[in-house]
Order: sequence, then C-alpha cells, then structure tokens
Amino acid sequence: MSRIGWDKITWRRPAIILPEGMEIDLGGIGKEYAVDRTAQLLSRQAKGSLLINFGGDLFATGPRRDGRGCVIGIEDPQHGVITPCDNAAHDAIRSFELRRGGVATSGDARRFLLKQGIRYGHILDPRTGWPARAAPRSVTVAGGTCTEAGILATLAMLYGAQAEAFLDAQGVEYWCTR
Repeated sequence: MSRIGWDKITWRRPAIILPEGMEIDLGGIGKEYAVDRTAQLLSRQAKGSLLINFGGDLFATGPRRDGRGCVIGIEDPQHGVITPCDNAAHDAIRSFELRRGGVATSGDARRFLLKQGIRYGHILDPRTGWPARAAPRSVTVAGGTCTEAGILATLAMLYGAQAEAFLDAQGVEYWCTR
C-alpha cells in the first residue's frame, strides 16, 4: 500500500516524480488513446471507412462499403481477447456488429499472477492494493471512442460483482463474462 495512490506522486512541471519502487502503467489508456488518435489522423487521408486494431483495442470510423459493420468476436477469456474479422463469430463466445466507435476489453485473460493455486488479476483496487474482488473474467465495452470504452471496461472490473449495474448506469453496450 505504500506504493499505491496518486497522493504519493509529485508533479514538478514537466516531471512526474514517483517514490522509489512505485510504477505507473499507462499501457491501457495509452494504447486506447493511440487507437483514437490514429483513427483521427487516418480519417483525414482515407476516403473510405477504417477499422483500427491495436491488439484488441478497436475503433471503426464508419460502416464498410456494403453498409454493414465489422463483426467483432469476443473470445473466451480462457483463450484470448477480441478478434475483428468477418468470421469472428465462428470462434467467439459472443459477437456483435461494430459500425462506428470504439471497443476495448478489460480482464485477466492475459495478465494475472497464479500463486499457490489462487489467480490474482492485474487490475488493482486502489483502496486496498489487492486485485478487484468478484470481478468478471472479461468486460468488453463499445463506446464513442476507444478511450471511453477502455476506461469504462476497467472501472467495471473495479466494481466487481456490481460491474453490470455500473455499466447499465453508463448507458453503453457491453458484454461481461464471469
């Protein structure tokens, strides 16, 4: 707990100073922002619609030429994350059509610690310093942007058993796998 919490970080422009042994991982939100920004930049150059995919974090700028969206398959958390392609529904536990907007998944499918037979997810509750309790194995959210979808998916994980109620209150499309 001595290494958890924004209150332990010092901001001395232009630097962020962390206590010894503390780390910040901006991988999730950094990648989601990169997806959104790439979509913005490429949309200025491209005449058609685009599907940007950075390792399962997605953004679609519009429907395909045939007017349909891209079928997005959500894989079983035991075997993977999300797969964008026309045959994604074949291997997916769930699938949906993405016409425009962002999609992100949060969960413990790829990042966890297994110790003495107990699986600890990588999303830590900042109040306790421990992995989120009773969290779904996977939360996929579709939102206006990939960044929005990613933030909501991760927050839902922190809500644990109340993940679905939290997402219902946000009014977004989502899929939770327990």
